[in-house]
Amino acid sequence: MPDSIAVGTALPELTLPAIRRSTLALYAGASGDHNPIHIDSDFAQQAGQADVFAHGMLSMAYLGRMLTNWQPQAQLRRFKARFTAMTHLYDVVSCRGEVVALSQVGEEWQARCKLVVVTQSGTQTVIGEAWVGVPREAMGDGL
Repeated sequence: MPDSIAVGTALPELTLPAIRRSTLALYAGASGDHNPIHIDSDFAQQAGQADVFAHGMLSMAYLGRMLTNWQPQAQLRRFKARFTAMTHLYDVVSCRGEVVALSQVGEEWQARCKLVVVTQSGTQTVIGEAWVGVPREAMGDGL
């Protein structure tokens, strides 16, 4: 955990290896999402796509990993995302986040974080938000 959490604090960025067919196959097995558009090239092409593309929830899982690398999973209060573009084979994705607000909810302080997944070409594929419980002593002097 960083020494101080304040509005504007950047979460530690998470960059993943390029998306490969094996990445999609492993995710399909782990998640139970065997939609052929993500794992069968012929099916994807028949559906009008150039090839298979990554599950949106794979990118959301990467955002979740970024969050729990920053704060313990037990501190995650709310997490939502919207898929804005496809993640294609061989894309390298980076997960980024920033604290945009700190507020007291009952007895607990929470950081509201804006989140984004971006490909190497700069395409935003997922945007989201998370609310994370943070210890009062970790927050900056502004509170």
